[in-house]
Order: sequence, then structure tokens, then C-alpha cells
Amino acid sequence: MSFFKLLLRYIISILPIDPSKILQLHVAPLNFIIFIRNYFRYNSVNNSDKFNIKFINSSPNLFDRNDDLGKIPKHYFHQDLWMAQKIFEVKPSIHYDIGSRLDGFIANCLVFTKVIMLDIRGINFDINNLSFVQTNATDMSNILDNSIDSISSLHAVEHFGLGRYGDPIDPNGYIKAIKEIQRVAKEDIYFAVPIGVEKLIFDSHRIFDPKTIIDLFDECQLLSFAAIDDNNKLNESISPEECTNYKYGCGLFHFRKILATNS
Repeated sequence: MSFFKLLLRYIISILPIDPSKILQLHVAPLNFIIFIRNYFRYNSVNNSDKFNIKFINSSPNLFDRNDDLGKIPKHYFHQDLWMAQKIFEVKPSIHYDIGSRLDGFIANCLVFTKVIMLDIRGINFDINNLSFVQTNATDMSNILDNSIDSISSLHAVEHFGLGRYGDPIDPNGYIKAIKEIQRVAKEDIYFAVPIGVEKLIFDSHRIFDPKTIIDLFDECQLLSFAAIDDNNKLNESISPEECTNYKYGCGLFHFRKILATNS
């Protein structure tokens, strides 16, 4: 094994680099030296024919030993658990969702209920308990009024109408989506969006004053509210009014359709 092959393997291992690792680039040279040491050490003590070390199969991991045990993705970890717990308490036979994370919130819900996902993007997975309908949630005219017992949309509506995901440009996309969610809902609505000082970050997302969201769900009662603050801390004992100065928080809303409770 030549030094140049090792050097090439080193370069391949850091390019293209994960943006989250840029600040750790300084540890790469030392960790590559450790990789070489461990490579030869493993080879010298290995007595098994089943897992012989081969250079062609090597893939240096130069950042893992400096990472923490795990990381909590901004907003999503707390959001997905909080919302899944809310839905678990009700245990609907079928839950509908618009645009939430498949590998987070949806996966959590699939443990205890069937989920029908609605999204403008396609899906190529065959997953037990999961069905999919490709649609633009700003117009769900194929779904009857007051027909869905349990529906959610987490960290999705803030993107609607910005074209980021191939959707049509529509400054009122978020309003149309919320009105459609409210129309088709019969009972429980679980909703999350970025909250704080209102502004548009084009073409990424919007940040909403929590009162804007509550006002738009004008046929609903707010049953519970929680917020993830700018430090990614979940606050369950907080009012929407206390979150208006966040730079980029996340509001977690559990609404109940008023018409359903009066029927």
C-alpha cells in the first residue's frame, strides 16, 4: 500500500464534506493518522479469515470520534415527539398528514396507527401502515368537509407558495393550506410552523407570529400549545404571546374543530 493511495483515500474521505463538519476540519489530519495506526494494528492482531482487512474496502471516518453521542435536530426532535404523543393519547384509527417528516414524526405515528400522507412531492417507498396521495394541499377539493378525524402538518405550511418544492408561486399559499386543513378536519388538528418575529426568508420559509396562526384557524379552539425556543429548548408551559420575539422558534399547536364539538 503506497503513501499516495492512503493520501487519496484521505482526500476522498473529506470531499465532498458535510457542511456540519466544516468546523471540525482541523481534526481530520490527526484522525487520519489514527486511522492508519488502527489499520495496521487491526491487521496485526486479526486471526479471523472472515473479516480480513483490505485496503480496497477501507473508508476512513475522520470525524465520528469527535462527535457527541447524538444530536437533536433543530425543532424536529422535540416537535415530532410532542405531536406523536398527542396523537397517541387519542389513537385515531387513521391519521392524515400534510408534508411532515417521513423519517421522524410519520415513523413515530406508524407504530400505533395507519397514516395517509398528502404531499406535492412523490414517494417511492412501500411501508406498512402508510398510504400516500400526491396532491397540492392548498386545494383538497376532492376531500369532503368535516371528514377527517385527525390531521397534522408539521414544519411544512411555511414553505407553501414559495416554489421551493416545485409548488406554484402563491403568496397566499399558507393561508389556502390552513383554510383547507380546517375545512376537511372534523376534530383534531396538529400543526407546527416556525414562530417569532414575522418575516419571509425567500425561497426557504416564513416565520409567523403565533397569533397569526391562531387567527387563521378561526373555526377551531386551541387545546394546547408548546414552543421550541431559539436555543432549541421545548417549553410546554408558555403562552403564544411570550414567543413573539423569537428569531426562529417553532410553535406546536393542537386545535379542535369547534363545529365538531357542537354537532
